[in-house]
Amino acid sequence: MERKVKNSRKTSETNIELELNIDGEGNYNIDTGINFLNHMLESFSKHSFMDLNIKASGDIEVDDHHTVEDIGILFGESFLEAIGDKKGIKRMSDATIPMDDSLATVAIDISGRSYCNLDLSFKNEKIGDLTSDNIMHFFESFTNASKINLYGKATGSNDHHKAEALFKAFAKTMLDACKIEHDKIPSTKGVL
Repeated sequence: MERKVKNSRKTSETNIELELNIDGEGNYNIDTGINFLNHMLESFSKHSFMDLNIKASGDIEVDDHHTVEDIGILFGESFLEAIGDKKGIKRMSDATIPMDDSLATVAIDISGRSYCNLDLSFKNEKIGDLTSDNIMHFFESFTNASKINLYGKATGSNDHHKAEALFKAFAKTMLDACKIEHDKIPSTKGVL
């Protein structure tokens, strides 16, 4: 079964088109209107080997909150659809990634239940053109929509490095957890 999907989301605040291929090669074409978010999602795609195309427009003249939130929601919904019944997946994984002064750790469980617990603190209100607080909001939106558990932490002195290490750790964790290892549903319940 192909684990790929094409979806869109249109609200009075945003208009987003997204294509995701879990079993891709790390190819991407991302234009969110927020350059630093583009960079983080490109890094995710490259290191997860998931193909990811996103074209988004939003009310960034107000601020970047709605665009980040709706991309997180649509990305999460698309992942949930593309992963299907989760038969054969590894399901749980973690990764620790260094980047210069920074270190990030992410652990996930593709469990069918959503929970997000991140330990982040950024020194600056913005990282490039992305509001720092919206990094947490992106992951909360993604996990709620994708129904996964995600725990993460990023430490260091440079906000850019902390954020990028976090997205890379997320990518490596997703790559590993989505691997097909067997032909069973990895749950005592029989469903995920």
